Amino acid sequence: MSNWIEHAVWWHVYPLGFVGAEREAGACAGVAHRLEHLVRWLDYAVELGVSGILLGPIFASSTHGYDTIDHFLIDRRLGDDADFDAFVEAARRRGLRIILDGVFNHVGRDSPHFLRAITGGPRSSDASWFHLTWPPDGKEPDCAVFEGHHQLVTLNHHEPAVVDYVIRVMNHWLDRGADGWRLDAAYAVPRQFWQRVLPAVRAQHPDAYVFGEVIHGDYAGFVDETGVDAVTQYELWKAIWSALNDRNLHELAWALARHNAMIDRFVPQTFIGNHDVTRIASQLLDERHIPHALVILMTCGGTPSIYAGDEQAFRGIKERRAGGDDAIRPAFPVAPAELASFGWRVYRLHQELIGLRRRHPWLHRAKSRMIELRNTDLVFEAFDNGNRLWVALNLADAAVARTIDAAVDRLAGSVALRRAGAKTALTLPPHGWAILG
Repeated sequence: MSNWIEHAVWWHVYPLGFVGAEREAGACAGVAHRLEHLVRWLDYAVELGVSGILLGPIFASSTHGYDTIDHFLIDRRLGDDADFDAFVEAARRRGLRIILDGVFNHVGRDSPHFLRAITGGPRSSDASWFHLTWPPDGKEPDCAVFEGHHQLVTLNHHEPAVVDYVIRVMNHWLDRGADGWRLDAAYAVPRQFWQRVLPAVRAQHPDAYVFGEVIHGDYAGFVDETGVDAVTQYELWKAIWSALNDRNLHELAWALARHNAMIDRFVPQTFIGNHDVTRIASQLLDERHIPHALVILMTCGGTPSIYAGDEQAFRGIKERRAGGDDAIRPAFPVAPAELASFGWRVYRLHQELIGLRRRHPWLHRAKSRMIELRNTDLVFEAFDNGNRLWVALNLADAAVARTIDAAVDRLAGSVALRRAGAKTALTLPPHGWAILG
């Protein structure tokens, strides 16, 4: 993979929600050319400062996109091949890269492969694509499903035809203009499968960026054993909002130490929001700490993504029920000018901090070193080789005074500085933050 990823900051979009698509594909008569709606927001993404669009599912599915029917077909609620090509061209004109969401652990029950398997019987060529248990009475077989979801039928990843299919899908869309893939539920797939798939993809697309969705476990081990470039850093995501809510920055320090060890092996995909979790503005108990969460994201090593709407302080709580994702996957208005006025202050903060990160691309591989650490305030140094900057956070209701053993200037945030020789005394206001360099 080339070094372009070192400069990447993603705007993460869930397309079916973004464009206000029907909940079920069957309710959409014909092809609805809605990808144009997303094209109209690309200038907004450029002005935000991101370098690419991380798309949620765009392939034909029955409902939410993760029950894929045909990986070679654009979901008709979004458009068709021509709409995808127009989106790629519009993104390219603006210098934006594109990551696609590949659901390769399972397919929807309406997948032609699954339908042919259950109608063709155990000797059909498609039957080997799935884990099927055939009853003696010849009725529909039982099948393995993803985490208890009846509609999500697990693929047989030991079947060579499935390996070949996924290779063809990944290469097809990379040929069509995508720059990489997010592998949905990568943790649920046997690691040997990715060992067979990814070399064949990289042989044709050596610059493609591929990262896997992994929630728990040994992240570095997963990267080593599969060949992905990165995994989703859920451990750091949890530590950020939890430490801020509990006013226990020791939890954050612990997670950043573990993050340092990962940076030695690979660069994680980092985030404080995505399509599967409660929005950061709702997750935090004190909205004054939204900037603190973003500061951490933008100053630690990783390839960061901003979930569309978080940059406007959208609210939304994920619930464990049918339709429980709706609040975090809303439709966006026709144009940015129609957004509520309250969110633009947070948008401008995102612009500032994304801009700072892109002016310091070494932060991609940065590690952190704690300088001062208390429950409600900390100072840490972000560093890589000869580059460094300092981050100071205060969660308390009172101002705090700290000292850095270097002569530094304010790069961002509200802070009073006083130089004393080779040292700098700083005073952070209540619930304040600063980046210094």
